[in-house]
Amino acid sequence: MSENVVHLHKPTDPPTDDAAPTMLTVVPDAPPAPPTPLWVRSGRAVKTVVTHETTKTAVRAVARHGLYTFNGGRIVARRTWDGKTGARYERMIRTAEAAGNLEAAEEWEERLQRFRAARHHRRMDLLHSPVEAAKGIAVGTGVSVGVLVALGVVMAINNHDVTDVITPLRATIDFIALLIRIVQVVWGPALTIGPFLALLALWTVGSKQQAAPQWALPANVRNSEGEPITPSIVVKALRDLGVPALRNAIKEMGDAGASMLSPIVIAGCGVEVDVTLPSGVSTVEVQQRRRKLAENLARHEHEVFITIPTAARTVRLWVADSGALDEPIGPSPLVTDETMTADYTKGRAPWGQDLRGDAASLSLYQRHLLITGLSNQGKTAALRALALWLALDRSVQFLMGDLKGAGDWAMFDGLATVLIQGPTDEHVIEVTEMVEGAVDEMNRRLVAPPGTTFPPLIVLVDEAQVAFMCPAVDDERRPYGGSKAKSRYFTAVRKIHNQGRAVNVLMWQGTQDPTDQNLPKLVREGAHTRASLALGTESQARMALGDKAVDGGAAPNLLRPGLDKGTLVVASDGIEIPAGQASITVRTHYISTDDAHAIADRAKALRDGVTTLHAIERGEERDPLADIAHVLADAPRLFTQDVLKRLAALDQDAYGAWTNGDLKRVLEAEGEEPKKSNGRMVVHRDHVLRALANRDADGSASADG
Repeated sequence: MSENVVHLHKPTDPPTDDAAPTMLTVVPDAPPAPPTPLWVRSGRAVKTVVTHETTKTAVRAVARHGLYTFNGGRIVARRTWDGKTGARYERMIRTAEAAGNLEAAEEWEERLQRFRAARHHRRMDLLHSPVEAAKGIAVGTGVSVGVLVALGVVMAINNHDVTDVITPLRATIDFIALLIRIVQVVWGPALTIGPFLALLALWTVGSKQQAAPQWALPANVRNSEGEPITPSIVVKALRDLGVPALRNAIKEMGDAGASMLSPIVIAGCGVEVDVTLPSGVSTVEVQQRRRKLAENLARHEHEVFITIPTAARTVRLWVADSGALDEPIGPSPLVTDETMTADYTKGRAPWGQDLRGDAASLSLYQRHLLITGLSNQGKTAALRALALWLALDRSVQFLMGDLKGAGDWAMFDGLATVLIQGPTDEHVIEVTEMVEGAVDEMNRRLVAPPGTTFPPLIVLVDEAQVAFMCPAVDDERRPYGGSKAKSRYFTAVRKIHNQGRAVNVLMWQGTQDPTDQNLPKLVREGAHTRASLALGTESQARMALGDKAVDGGAAPNLLRPGLDKGTLVVASDGIEIPAGQASITVRTHYISTDDAHAIADRAKALRDGVTTLHAIERGEERDPLADIAHVLADAPRLFTQDVLKRLAALDQDAYGAWTNGDLKRVLEAEGEEPKKSNGRMVVHRDHVLRALANRDADGSASADG
């Protein structure tokens, strides 16, 4: 009987006197929990046994060895069938026909005919073999008996004993009897052990071929990561890719698909092989299954690259050694070779290594450049490495805008003519005016006498998306950012893209996370060299590199953010790209900030000294309407072209790049646009003076008010 528990508590309705008496209540203990049913405990025990690792290992072992024997029998049966029939030759004929190789098909057909003729000859021989064998046995027996009797006669003469005549014959009969007795003794155990020996032979064949599912194989076999890439592994990976037409074609091929593959060659830290796909299988179907193909090859997705060479229906697979791409490459030659110089015209910037492990160098001669990617993937480092190399050519001039302002380009103070650093709208305005100044320099060079040579001028803007997204507008309501025709930064970049290359004025931009808003289509397509770090989507990859490169296998969206820092997919004619490919993947050298300062100091030592401006010097504010009236002071009217020439002579910086549209815009704003006279546009002095007087009057009225 369980014990009771005494609880102390106060009554719900206390008495009226001040002392509230304490009440004693006896509460019995709660009844004990019922015991767990036997069937529940039994079920738990069974579940524990079934799910135990030892049980799983035992089940895998039983299944593995059983399937080794079964599949070994299938393999032996297939080999026997191939040896006895023409199945092998027929498969090879179908393979050759599928590949369109009619000559090989005819050759295999001839071999099949020879095989069938030889088989027919053997079968005809079997029809006559019993008679021939009987004759042979009879003749052989007679000869043997004669020889034995002759030998006995010789022995009898020698021993002077007539009974020795049959001694050799009797010895031969005794030997045959002994053999029969041995067979009688061994035959019973052989019949018992024979099936087990046959099963052991089949198990041996199956185990050598690993003829069992992956889940049943031992752990050290299932974990095949890093195993060498062989033709059989590649064919099996393609067969299991989930493309029915490809799987069926491989099954029908006499060589089990080996004819699809080119020789597997070592390519840097991996191997490379071309796969000619059978009819009915598209290269796109293989490209879209990159992850599954990589897993079938016991690799990670980033360790398999699929490109499209020039040959039809062919994909090129590059498969890295397991873990090789996670190992850093060596330092940049800019760091290790302190005597290195640059040549803008003929040289190539050492940028890194391709996937083969070969040095990847880039020609910068007359090529606009765009590098993009997600944030913090190494964009600035990749762009800065090119600028540092080019700075070692003393003839190159730099105009630089760093719209991040974190000091990543501070080492170019004393190298660049202009270096603007900062993320604000004011910095964007100054960078825009810097680019517009480069446009003016480009225009000056374009009208120079033929044969004039100009030093390279690199206009570099890092974090250019800040400029495109800037909401600021100027006094004429023209936006600095945006992608419309009135956008000042966009317009200046487009002008350099259109004509700057001819006079060595080049536009380099670095931007992140490209979209149509922060990287307009016309700007990204104006770059000759386009490179991308890791991106988020295929649509961004197409923005960064173009449709041709992505359709050819370029996939920066498959790079691993954070893990593949500094790895670029490059589309450019300035870098050596394997024949048939539209892009190349480059693992760039990382140059630390300290090393970058050291390289910049070497570049400064090559120059006479450069004074770097950290802000744009703005000239005197001009009044366009007053200047137009000034140039018309001695003429009642002038053709618009003559007005533009006089304005340019008045102030080249302010009006040197003016067009008829600029002149018309200023006059239309005052209500006095140019008029046509005798088919040509002219500007009347009286109209300009009237507009100037009306403007001044409006200004005075506003002031009086």
